[in-house]
Formats: sequence, C-alpha cells, structure tokens
Amino acid sequence: MLLIDTNIFLEVLLSRARTEESKELLVSLRDGKRNGMITDFTVHSIIAIMERFGKLSELKTFLSSLLAYKGLFVYSTTIADEIRSAEFALKRKLDMDDAIQYSSALSVKASAIVSFDKHFDGLDVPRLEPPL
Repeated sequence: MLLIDTNIFLEVLLSRARTEESKELLVSLRDGKRNGMITDFTVHSIIAIMERFGKLSELKTFLSSLLAYKGLFVYSTTIADEIRSAEFALKRKLDMDDAIQYSSALSVKASAIVSFDKHFDGLDVPRLEPPL
C-alpha cells in the first residue's frame, strides 16, 4: 500500500512539470493495477488549492473521479492521528501537512510515501517518486 501525497495530484491538476509521470501513477491506481491511499486532509487541501488557483470548475470533476479509482481509498484521520501528527511535527521538524501524511502512512503501514517532497526523506517510511 502506497500513501499518495497531495503534490502528485496537484502536478496533474495544475499542469506542472511532472504531470506525465504523475498521471501515469494515478491511472495505474484508477485502473486497480496499484493500491494506494490518500488522506482526507489531501482531499481538503486540494479543494483549498484549486479554489485559490481559480479552478473550481475542475474541482467537481476531480472529486467525482476519486469515486472511479479501483486501487485508491481515502483514509480519514482520527483525533489520535492528529495528536500523533503534532508530536511528529515537533520531533521530526515537519510541518503539519507532512506530519499528517507521515502519521497516516504509519497508521496504515504504507510501504512508501509517493511524493516529490524531500521532507519525507530519512523517515521510517521510504519516499518514492513517480515513475514507479
């Protein structure tokens, strides 16, 4: 099980430099060729970012597309996860969004965090980048 970080989706949604390799991973998750998870925090972050970039018209399409993913589930963090995240933020010098992802990866025993964010390097869950 892979934890897919927010920036993988944003590469595609905002047509950034690593769109194609990110899209390849997302298609494999959509088709059920790979298994992964995202946090509810990721979904909410994407909503806020898409609004900030004036892309609300694409937001409904994105949210609806999540229902079609055969190999992806959304993990809802608990208050206990949030407390542990705050502890990781302090101990590991992570910002809260990275700490929530890391804590969630540990909770679901993710084999890796797929992200372009190097803040995940050196943690107990390895970081991978697409293509995988």
